[in-house]
Amino acid sequence: MGEDRCDCNTVHFGIVAEVRRKMPLEEQLYDLAELFKVFGDTTRVKILSALFESELCVCDIADLLGMTQSAISHQLRVLRQARLVKPRKEGKVVFYSLDDEHIKNIFDQGMEHILERQGGEYGEA
Repeated sequence: MGEDRCDCNTVHFGIVAEVRRKMPLEEQLYDLAELFKVFGDTTRVKILSALFESELCVCDIADLLGMTQSAISHQLRVLRQARLVKPRKEGKVVFYSLDDEHIKNIFDQGMEHILERQGGEYGEA
């Protein structure tokens, strides 16, 4: 029998009812899953990591990551739609930055989780 199976045949209705009451709404869980999908692409994670350090334009990000401006623009569009980055226009140049501090917190928590398993510290080279 697998570890994820229960030997009991009795549903613990009180516990189930309490957990059900505390769970987020279905729509909220869907939105959360969609947010995490955005973090599921290495290029987007690299872009976010770069934007933690400085506001950058498409040209800067493309040079930094060794990619085309078109590819970066596509990924920035996804990040904008997810409200993870925001644009700021200066003349003809559009600079991108993090939409808010929550993005850095999500990233930091994920990195701490990864590095905890690897025995490293966040920020180590």
